[in-house]
Amino acid sequence: MPKVLGGSLEAHRREVRARVFEVLRAQLYERGFDAITLAGVAAAAGVGRTALYNHFPDKESLLVAFVEDEAAQYVARLRTAVEAEPDPVAQLATFVRLQLRVLAEHHLPPGAALESALAPAAYQRISAHADPITGQLREVLLAGVDAGSWPAQDVDVVGAMITAALGSRQVIDVPADQLDEVIETAVRFVLQALGSVQVSRSAPDLG
Repeated sequence: MPKVLGGSLEAHRREVRARVFEVLRAQLYERGFDAITLAGVAAAAGVGRTALYNHFPDKESLLVAFVEDEAAQYVARLRTAVEAEPDPVAQLATFVRLQLRVLAEHHLPPGAALESALAPAAYQRISAHADPITGQLREVLLAGVDAGSWPAQDVDVVGAMITAALGSRQVIDVPADQLDEVIETAVRFVLQALGSVQVSRSAPDLG
């Protein structure tokens, strides 16, 4: 009988998933999705292949589960950070900073690469996780209009434009010592594009 990690079946399940996701995260950027095998992930994670197959029957299932887990953690982190700010301008600045920092940390593979690697249904499940993030941005934009932080405008159009801009790796593809300055430039750009008269220059710790 295989050893149960963590003292219970539920703890064992969490431990297996944590080990596997850690290995998968590294291998996605070292090798790319096409080069990953379940057997290779299991070996690197110190998990039996049979145990891994019990959790994830194929590569796509593993990747979808990984992205769902990452997305859930990020959405919670984003909402906490945004809601801690006192006004819509500071909230939007926080949203922009966190989006770009997470992109710079390589938490998830580029969307285009995922789309080409996965079956449409699997990719649709992954892309659906953008909805809570888009919803959070929309709330901030509407709050800013209500507070007079920026002029009334179509927040769905503006939100889509902001999301597209913040999803470009070119924005944060800079040396590490320049990242803070680049992110603050992006914050000012977004606020100015909205017509905000108040441009935040502070950079709180979002770690």
